[in-house]
Amino acid sequence: MNHPESFDIGSELLQQFERNRQRMNTLYATVPDEAYYSRPITLRNPLVFYEGHVPAFSHAHVVRKALGGPPLDEELEKLFERGIDPDESTQDVKARGNEADQWPARKEVVAFRDEADKRVRAAIGRASEHPDGALEAVYRALEHEMMHHETLMYLWHGLPYEAKSAPADYQPITDFPAPEQVLVEIPAGTATLGVSPDRLPFGWDNEFPAYVEDVSAFRIQRHNVTNADFMAFMDAGGYDNPRWWKPEDWAWVRDQGLSHPHFWQRDGASWYWRGMFERFPLPLSWPVWVTHAEANAYASWCGMRLPTEAEYQRAALGTPEGRERRYPWGDVAPTFMHGVFGFSSFDPQPVGSHPAGASAWGVHDLVGNGWEWTSTPFAPFPGFVAMAEYPEYSTDFFDGKHFVMKGASPSTALELLRPSFRNWFRARYPYVFASFRCATGEGQ
Repeated sequence: MNHPESFDIGSELLQQFERNRQRMNTLYATVPDEAYYSRPITLRNPLVFYEGHVPAFSHAHVVRKALGGPPLDEELEKLFERGIDPDESTQDVKARGNEADQWPARKEVVAFRDEADKRVRAAIGRASEHPDGALEAVYRALEHEMMHHETLMYLWHGLPYEAKSAPADYQPITDFPAPEQVLVEIPAGTATLGVSPDRLPFGWDNEFPAYVEDVSAFRIQRHNVTNADFMAFMDAGGYDNPRWWKPEDWAWVRDQGLSHPHFWQRDGASWYWRGMFERFPLPLSWPVWVTHAEANAYASWCGMRLPTEAEYQRAALGTPEGRERRYPWGDVAPTFMHGVFGFSSFDPQPVGSHPAGASAWGVHDLVGNGWEWTSTPFAPFPGFVAMAEYPEYSTDFFDGKHFVMKGASPSTALELLRPSFRNWFRARYPYVFASFRCATGEGQ
């Protein structure tokens, strides 16, 4: 791992830990006891699980595995050990390893959380004294929590409005007109997927090693597909015509009786957006958030397709001069002028409203405002080696059923905006803050 020399690693990581815990504890403080054991998404565990899971994971990887420390509470550690990734047809699921009929009392979970945090905090404070293996465990725990913050946002979105309180400054931006949608020409070239281990202080195993892929010339939409764009697909009978859907996706549409995206609601003749804290008239200039199945159907209807992971990388990071940028906008660190990420918003914002974040080719919002679906199944790069202390992190999902997503959503931590980071979900999981854009050309 590549560690900066200009600051104390332990102090920096401890600050990151405290930011993480403050964000998560603040979020849980908004949940009354009667909602604490609720399951807003039936394909995920109830809220109580995640308050125990995040500290249990951190304690297991930092204190126990890396430093050989003693157990905290083996029964609770087992209960909170690992989450779930059920098939979308599954309706009744539990945490893996959970044989109990009931969850612990909230005060018991909080006490477990606080003691785990105390031990992890002490270990991180001495991080500079530890070997690289222990430092890697700290990074792993910190990023694991950041990713779960986004998972929690999916769950919080599903809570009834009366079970959560909007912050005083909650004011969705809806009055920005959608710019004209055009196709941008991207010439043939190369795209770097992944990264060399010596270029990062930490990365997940699926990010390694660096892999350069030739990319044929293609065209890609300048902006994400908007709610207005997707409405045209619906008005044309998109959810009623199997022509546009893969067979397995069409079976899902029929089985679930689907007729619109998960984040939309219909009231009479009017459409509304299911916002985090309230519903309001559907903002036509916002990116549509849909499943991979719906995105693929829309692209087929348009006579186009979803871009590959390599095409996304080339559109986001490539330049006419042949070099690659660190971010679409250049090499400077992300700020909120570049996009909608870093918990800067509870909902998306109009496409094209952050022009400072455009790529060298003039493609907008490639990072932020919603993860971007690609057509690429989640799979290892050539030379992949599973993470020694967490081998199942990626390998459990190399099954052809998950698809790579790139970019970021409003609820993606700034630390995860590195160009090699890969997200993935099943094709028909409807709760993800995921957008898309279409492409055309030789890629598959």
